[in-house]
Amino acid sequence: MDRVNLAGKLARVDRHWTPAIVADLNDHQVKVVKIQGAFEWHHHEREDELFLVVKGRFCMEFRDRSVWLETGDLIVVPKGVEHRPVAEAECEIVLIEPATTLNTGNVRSERTVDTLQRL
Repeated sequence: MDRVNLAGKLARVDRHWTPAIVADLNDHQVKVVKIQGAFEWHHHEREDELFLVVKGRFCMEFRDRSVWLETGDLIVVPKGVEHRPVAEAECEIVLIEPATTLNTGNVRSERTVDTLQRL
């Protein structure tokens, strides 16, 4: 039961789109990630994902609409929903999702991270 300082953990993240684990919660993980640019379109068959913006802003694109999120906003992407996060400038995010969640979901690419670093 240690304190987690999000700013300190995010300061250690040096690559965009590479989530790192900062805490465990039941069968879920709390992760931090920095994003910039556009990610791949993907979905997660069995996992919902919570995105909480710590710093910056980004757009969560869905096939039928887009949702802008600012610092302090969060969005839950339900399992099976195709989505693509896009950030014009660097954005810092906390993710809460099942431990089984692969960052690229149903897509494998150079951005797929099979084994996450624990900060």
